[in-house]
Amino acid sequence: MNAKKQPVILNGLPVAESLKEPLFSSIEKLASRGIVPCLATILVGDDPSSATYVKMKGNACRRLGIDSKRITLDTSTSTAALIAVIEQLNNDPSIHGILLQHPVPPHIDERAAFEAISIDKDVDGVTMMGFAQNAFGAAPYPSCTPAAILAILDYYQLKVEGKHAVVIGRSPILGKPVSLMLLNRNATVTICHSKTENLSDIVRSGDIVVAAVGRAKFVKAGWIKPGAVILDAGYNAGNVGDVDYAECEPIAGAITPVPSGVGPVTIAALLKHTVEAAERLSMAR
Repeated sequence: MNAKKQPVILNGLPVAESLKEPLFSSIEKLASRGIVPCLATILVGDDPSSATYVKMKGNACRRLGIDSKRITLDTSTSTAALIAVIEQLNNDPSIHGILLQHPVPPHIDERAAFEAISIDKDVDGVTMMGFAQNAFGAAPYPSCTPAAILAILDYYQLKVEGKHAVVIGRSPILGKPVSLMLLNRNATVTICHSKTENLSDIVRSGDIVVAAVGRAKFVKAGWIKPGAVILDAGYNAGNVGDVDYAECEPIAGAITPVPSGVGPVTIAALLKHTVEAAERLSMAR
């Protein structure tokens, strides 16, 4: 009797390094012209998870030789005040990328704030123009987590074309853009959400499953087709993803761990986009 084939563990750390390695020469060339790529991160409020994410991004910038400007605003900040800060960053030639940490406090119009970000500095693909460019496969800076998911699939040479991809989640910065990116790779894509009926049956039909719902251990073993590729884009309290890893790992053909899966590749994609934005903006001046 043949032994069951062990799943491929889709470790994101080597994928992240493969994205960052080519950036050193780009950063050196920019430095020779007196340019240091700079990412501005905006944190509104005191959400501890968001603060951790922003700190991680700042540390990653420093390790690569990218400047990081952190702007922390009080929870009571208005939409107008937040947009005014974004406009200042848009007009600052030393800033090449702008990242507004999601989520913002509920009284802020997050979409209006995202739309205030210059398309040239939208390194996380959060604007409607960035989304539209992504839909047509022409985004210079697609949303970073979707870009990370595609980078993992490419690094491990996992086939996308012709496969049925099931995306659980429809957020405008994760579920929707990754669905379009998979569609542009000739996958057949089903998008599931909170109103989807017979969710487990639909997920079970997926050759590729992307979990992006923000609910710990939401996806169970009984939902997974044997041999499916599972990409867990969730990160919840206790360092667990949206997939019940212990249950699903024995069934999967390939699976991302949490942590050390999609997360580090997302940060690497953000750094890559920031360096590329610095190159584009320097050429335009």
